[in-house]
Amino acid sequence: MRLLSVGIPCYNSMAYMDKAIDSVLVCRDDVEIIIVNDGSKDETDRIGKEYAEKYPDCVKYVYQENGGHGQAVNTGLANATGRYYKVLDSDDWFDAESLKKVIAQLKEFEVSNTELDMLIVNYVYDKPSENKQVPIHYANVLPQNRIFTWDEVGNFQPQQNILMHSVIYRTQMLRDCRLVLPKHTFYVDNLFVYQPLPSIKSMYYLNVDLYHYFIGRVDQSVNEKVMIGRIDQQLRVNRLMAECCDITTLKSEKLKKYMVHYVTMISAVSTVLALKSGTPENLQKKDDLWKYLKEEHPALYKEMKKTFIGRFVEMDSVIGRRLILTVYAVSQRVFGFN
Repeated sequence: MRLLSVGIPCYNSMAYMDKAIDSVLVCRDDVEIIIVNDGSKDETDRIGKEYAEKYPDCVKYVYQENGGHGQAVNTGLANATGRYYKVLDSDDWFDAESLKKVIAQLKEFEVSNTELDMLIVNYVYDKPSENKQVPIHYANVLPQNRIFTWDEVGNFQPQQNILMHSVIYRTQMLRDCRLVLPKHTFYVDNLFVYQPLPSIKSMYYLNVDLYHYFIGRVDQSVNEKVMIGRIDQQLRVNRLMAECCDITTLKSEKLKKYMVHYVTMISAVSTVLALKSGTPENLQKKDDLWKYLKEEHPALYKEMKKTFIGRFVEMDSVIGRRLILTVYAVSQRVFGFN
């Protein structure tokens, strides 16, 4: 059994998947790489098979009919044999020295027979077109150099959400919480880092910039125009997040606060996309989302409205709309997330 399984979902990835795979091979003796070809129509199949043939000891190649990013993540998890599981998108990459430190830390847990549910690392918004790199860290929020629980975390800033880029899960914990991402749906990475949270009892923060999150392709799912075109999928994920956990059952107030913070942020993104599209149809979908949250998840809605963003994001007034769009624009300029 390898220490860490890394699932790499690939769809028409021939132009950049090599960089992602090679960045993991730095630790090939301890890592299992699972290349999942999500029904690509380019040379992804050939490249994936070549890696599996060249590195049969550590690379698996799996082809599936097109099911979307979420299904590729599911397939990676289903084929994982490592004690821990991480997703690396095919246009992103790991920092070599940081990966070595991650492996060393995971080995320490193995030697001490320590069961860890989630390891958290930093990630970097990497925008080569602007020669811009913005690291997102958690040093002011999470304890360092020791295992901790939800009750010991600090207050997350708006930019410090724990994203798919920053988590490494214990594989069995993911299976036990029955995480299955929906097919043919973008933005399911938010479910990936939201649904398991109540199942996580032990965490460790390693302050290294492991994950480089590439920003810049015009067809990228986080490109603003692309996101507006896929607003229905964003809204679907938004609702699934609200449905997957009853926050009134959470015993930790800090976990509850973080989960409310996260779903409020996703709802704000949904709202911004609708506002920026400006179409009557999408504005109605925005209103329907907030009506749904209020009527179907009143406890969650009540907590969301207590947050700073939640107080304004639902407002139909000119002031409310301007405020949420301004906050979004400032965050976009500072962090360059799309």
